[in-house]
Amino acid sequence: MVLFMSTESTYTSYLIDRIATDKNHWMNVKNAREIRSKKGYKISSTISAHPTATKRFNADSLRKLGLKRDIDLILHLPMRYEDETTLRKIGDLLPSELAQVEGTVMLSEVSYSPRRQWIVKIANNGDELILRFLNFYGSQQKKLSIGTRVRVRGEVRSGFLGLEMVHPSYRVVSEGQMLPETLTPIYPSVAGLSQTYLRRAITNAIERTPLPALLPTGLIEEAIDAPMVLPSLADAVRFLHAPPSHISVVTLSKRSHPAWLRIKCEELLAQQLSLKCVQSTRHHLNAPVFSMPLPGGILERFEAGLPFRLTIAQQRVWKEIYTDLSAPHPMQRLLQGDVGSGKTIIAALAAAHAIDAGYQAAVMAPTEILAEQHMRKFFIWLAPLGVRVVWLVGSMKTKEKREVLKKIASGEAQLIIGTHAIIQDTVKFFSLGISIVDEQHRFGVAQRLALRGKIHSINSDTVPNQLMMSATPIPRTLAMTYYADLDVSVIDELPPGRKPIVTKLVPTTRRQEVMERVRLAGLAGRQIYWICPLVDESESLQLQTAVHTHAQLVASLPELRVGLMHGRLLPTEKIEVMAAFASGELDLLVATTVIEVGMDVPNASLMIIEHAERFGLAQLHQLRGRVGRGSTESICLLMYSSPLSMTAKARLKTMRQTTDGFAIAQRDLEIRGPGEFLGARQSGAVMLRFIDLVEDAWLIPGLQVVAEMLLREHPHTVTAHLDRWLGARDEFLQA
Repeated sequence: MVLFMSTESTYTSYLIDRIATDKNHWMNVKNAREIRSKKGYKISSTISAHPTATKRFNADSLRKLGLKRDIDLILHLPMRYEDETTLRKIGDLLPSELAQVEGTVMLSEVSYSPRRQWIVKIANNGDELILRFLNFYGSQQKKLSIGTRVRVRGEVRSGFLGLEMVHPSYRVVSEGQMLPETLTPIYPSVAGLSQTYLRRAITNAIERTPLPALLPTGLIEEAIDAPMVLPSLADAVRFLHAPPSHISVVTLSKRSHPAWLRIKCEELLAQQLSLKCVQSTRHHLNAPVFSMPLPGGILERFEAGLPFRLTIAQQRVWKEIYTDLSAPHPMQRLLQGDVGSGKTIIAALAAAHAIDAGYQAAVMAPTEILAEQHMRKFFIWLAPLGVRVVWLVGSMKTKEKREVLKKIASGEAQLIIGTHAIIQDTVKFFSLGISIVDEQHRFGVAQRLALRGKIHSINSDTVPNQLMMSATPIPRTLAMTYYADLDVSVIDELPPGRKPIVTKLVPTTRRQEVMERVRLAGLAGRQIYWICPLVDESESLQLQTAVHTHAQLVASLPELRVGLMHGRLLPTEKIEVMAAFASGELDLLVATTVIEVGMDVPNASLMIIEHAERFGLAQLHQLRGRVGRGSTESICLLMYSSPLSMTAKARLKTMRQTTDGFAIAQRDLEIRGPGEFLGARQSGAVMLRFIDLVEDAWLIPGLQVVAEMLLREHPHTVTAHLDRWLGARDEFLQA
């Protein structure tokens, strides 16, 4: 039989029954696929109804949830609760309330007007309630036959026949059957895995698995200055899986109960211990040691030839990196700084130091535009000093790429700049001393590990140093949790002479005024960016597109030279357009977010971002950072369409109020959570399932102290605690 997997088990069973038994509604595979396509249901392979197959199916479903051990089940906590501990009288029900009632089935019939549906009427003490099922199956009808006592729970609505519940949950009961004494947990699940099975599996795991206290008594309470004594972990999980009926569901949903505080503290402690263990392990690895540079070497000549002085923040950061590169263990440092703060020059200094010491340096960027930008800067800075620089990207011709690979493998190439092509299997480094990853959150964990692992030299047991850079400032709480295994350097100062960017909000109804402003700016010799969120027309999103906008601006502004840049251009075409804009051959560049990073044109001082309400804060900040790179006052116009959602209003208000990337990052964390900052650093994400980094930030400092103390004084406790909470899920934290 063909099994339809759906989030609604009633619909699943209805289809199975209908296909298997109802000759009047027999469906062939084609019709089944049509239903799947229209409804969003997925056809799975044939599954036997044999108990062994069902058991195997449930086990597979548990594994999908990451529930492989008893402790995993125990720590699989409810996402919400239902109160099935009380009954309401049918006669007391009001529309829109969620209630549980009990009654006897008085009517059970299938109606075909206006559509096929199953109508059930229950009654108790003369009061009646209609149950309406739009999706149902034969065995349900048999279960709720006339005269059956049933307990139902759902939202009360006003219907044509009186008060009703649509698709309520129900249970056949006997007269006077006892009500539950605890709230009913609702767990995160997957298609086909019932709440009943999950509850039984979790209850069994709790009963057969002891949870001895691993941490010294009072340690957590003292570290976080808790206002109350916390329950043990064993008591906390038993409570959360089966809370007493008098406990407020609101209190549980807010996760403010002491039992939740115990869970949060133990989970956060496990994450901090894991990160610190990774950091400690890295200190036992060997790395290329960059000794004191020779007088007159590449690094000394590079520093002496800089046409500007490093800011105080840049000097501080460079000293931190220089110290790391002198250590015998690999550097793993995150360099973060606002847009235009001067991170690239620090990366160039680190690369020059590696090359001076006789090693190769690699710079990897997420896009060819950004890689080309780095190539241009690094070549201008280092090639005159005798550094042999090569370029490696996916769009290169085979013959050209083969020549570059030979130079990398032989050591002839000292500085390698490129994209993901650098981590392909065909790339063999002669002696990689440092890998520099720009916009690190755009790369996956495996990609960063692949670059770090590419060292082929005489001393092959060494691990190259790694410097990761990000122009998306990371909020302090995020740096203290997900990035606690890294050393973090911050450039918190912009180069002198930079004027703040003026940001204004403009409704799309004033589009003609904006176009006139663009015309005047172009005629005055200023260059302009016009950013659009889409490339082609979309029926679902009625937004101005880059292609359409380009055509419109070419027609409306014949005095200006207008270019177009979007993701569907060939890499060579993108570079040509970028070069034309950078050299002043174009006055106005219409582009998508492909220019979010990698464009550095000091003469560009006006930016228009269409449908700014569609962008995230981090993206808006990155885009705005393309202007304000010269001495001219720059302006960013955020064009928006009404009505705005509350989230969109909050984002645009933040952009108008500040240009501080760290303040913007903190606000972005509050609005959208940590995903934007983490990128593919997913191993950290799975370890914090219960922590809210905004609400629970106060826990972090105290638990970091506890983690350091346990590592020093109780290593066996650390091992047991990590095994309990993480198992093998921290495998990629080293990235």
